[in-house]
Amino acid sequence: MKISYTGRHEAFPPKQQAKFEAKLQKLSKMIDRRGEKEAHVILTQQRFLLKVEITIRAWDHDMVGVGSGRDLVTAANDALEKLEKQVLKLRNKWRDTTRKKDKEAEAGASVAPSAKVRRVAAPARAAVSRGPKKIFRVNHSDGSNKPMTLEEAMLEMEASVDYMVYRDAQTDRVHVLMRRPDGHFDLIES
Repeated sequence: MKISYTGRHEAFPPKQQAKFEAKLQKLSKMIDRRGEKEAHVILTQQRFLLKVEITIRAWDHDMVGVGSGRDLVTAANDALEKLEKQVLKLRNKWRDTTRKKDKEAEAGASVAPSAKVRRVAAPARAAVSRGPKKIFRVNHSDGSNKPMTLEEAMLEMEASVDYMVYRDAQTDRVHVLMRRPDGHFDLIES
């Protein structure tokens, strides 16, 4: 990592500068392993207060850590801590976002309810995202869903549907019918 210093009033003592640069090298390893990164350190002093400002550009973002204190070492450590928090937050955000190759895989995994029965196609195992999970709420009180018996629900389920939510005609309760991997069914009654 290239480190450039700017400041008229203060300069790092050689021992503290070596420690500071070692901490910046650790931070640069967290940012990106490819390419050479550049850090700009600005040292300013106003009366008895020293201010250290560190600027690093990574992932198309300028990250700035500002620290102040009565001596240069505490101000630099404070700025490094703030910069490290920004780097960790941005790195986790960059890693956790899901990036799909095509929009068709995303459209295939979405819910497509019919007018009569709420059905959900089983998502492909490879298309399951590791991001935050979505919750789809089903409104059964709107009256558009006709109650059905267990046999009707089994006939309504096609080979591509792994589970179905329906209202039972006899008890008027919500039931979930699920297809097991061995081909049999599980019935969950509420």
